Amino acid sequence: MISSEVLLEFGAETVSLDKNTIIFNEGESPRYFFCLLSGSVKMFNLTEDGKEFIQGIFEAGQSFGEPPILGGFKYPASAITLKKSELIRLKKDSFIELLKARYDVHLAFTTALSNRLYYKSMIMREVSVHSAAHRILTLLNYLKKEHGGKEPYTVNLSRQQIAELTGLRAETVIRTLKKMEEHKEVTIIDRKIVI
Repeated sequence: MISSEVLLEFGAETVSLDKNTIIFNEGESPRYFFCLLSGSVKMFNLTEDGKEFIQGIFEAGQSFGEPPILGGFKYPASAITLKKSELIRLKKDSFIELLKARYDVHLAFTTALSNRLYYKSMIMREVSVHSAAHRILTLLNYLKKEHGGKEPYTVNLSRQQIAELTGLRAETVIRTLKKMEEHKEVTIIDRKIVI
């Protein structure tokens, strides 16, 4: 979203992290703007009984955890690396200065946040109203669109991750995907979902 060159110009640093490294915890105050150069990061909440709810999965080129920087509140979720990852981080105050100095970056950033808000509202509607198949298909189509809408699109999420993103149980996702494959809504190739 924001080029690494621009971030480095404003004092950012690159950090390499191993798989399963916590980047920040729910309830902490934000200190940095983060953007992934490689790898992937999961933002999640844990319920009182230890069940995980995934807020989002972010890949190379995407930033994450920005709303608390701008809104002045603590992180509403935790973030952890899903695999070895390299990210670039910029101190909060420097990030604000960057947005003030570069209108083009500010506009692109605002557009990206707006798209993320649209996704959140869409998923909330899906979880509260629609069937499992409809929820899954909406998520898969959104991911396909986010990755350029190319045909065919191979989904890089596990059944468990799809469940956690749609508010379903993993068993429900597995059964529903089998039915969706029978109805030719998706294709399963080597356990990967293709749409």
